[in-house]
Amino acid sequence: MIVVTGAAGFIGSCLVSYLNKKGKVNLILVDEFETTEKFPNLERKGYQKKIHRNDFLEWFEANAQKIEFVFHIGARTDTTEFDVAIFDELNVNYTQAIWKICSINEIGLVYASSAATYGLGEFGYEDNHDVIDKLVPLNPYGRSKNDFDKWALTQDNSPPFWCGLKFFNVYGPNEYHKGRMASVIFHAFHQIKENGSMKLFQSHHPDYRDGEQKRDFIYVKDLIDVCYWMSEARPLSGLYNLGSGKARTFIDLAKGTYAALSKEENITFIPTPEDIRDKYQYFTEANMSKLRAVGYEKPFTPLEEGIKDYVVNYLNTQNHY
Repeated sequence: MIVVTGAAGFIGSCLVSYLNKKGKVNLILVDEFETTEKFPNLERKGYQKKIHRNDFLEWFEANAQKIEFVFHIGARTDTTEFDVAIFDELNVNYTQAIWKICSINEIGLVYASSAATYGLGEFGYEDNHDVIDKLVPLNPYGRSKNDFDKWALTQDNSPPFWCGLKFFNVYGPNEYHKGRMASVIFHAFHQIKENGSMKLFQSHHPDYRDGEQKRDFIYVKDLIDVCYWMSEARPLSGLYNLGSGKARTFIDLAKGTYAALSKEENITFIPTPEDIRDKYQYFTEANMSKLRAVGYEKPFTPLEEGIKDYVVNYLNTQNHY
């Protein structure tokens, strides 16, 4: 059996669908399963059992001998949440418990780290283990992910294969429930459909003009392909970036959304909310050489192609992956 945590969420549910397409239905799905907005994410998915997050660790200890692999995608991901205790419990302690069970029972593990660990990018965006202790994340979410990465690298007892994937800006189907935390493409689509215009954040940084802030956007279909490849290929254990490897502007993103909708562009700018302004990343770009070096060869979807697929085949039809 294969475990997927965060299975009812955005990335987790896409991974479940991907595994189903690979003929794998012997899945243990872990999540809260109480948010009604997430229910469609698991409709028509094949799996063996759903287990509430609060009950999973006890179940896992008792049934570890039946588990082949764990995809630990579940986490508290709200970058506007500042209660450190929540992140310590869900992103650090919970993941440590999963790691220990995997180590004792020799179960492979892929877990979700984050590009939020890189902070303002003072030390670049290279997934070099030597730099992990120097990183200064901008919020408790990023710190919790970096805290676990640092902990993992110091362990004498580890799963037979493990990797922490530093997800960059992920977009794609099954994020309908995420509200404010959904991708900019999701919000762009709805703004354009409702009133024809698209509002982007102004720049509050002298080196960037409005809308020319750059992020590394990765399509969720590419991301789950890497997750699965890791579980099959099992290269050198460690931390790996997972972005497209190419930073693009928010203007590019907005233009791509208008093009996918075949609508005339009408882009305006609003101030970045003050609660995130001093923690706002103006540039992220994953160095993907490490993943390539261990043998992953599939190209990543160009932004415009990813947006078109997302808008035409999912957002416009309310379909799920």
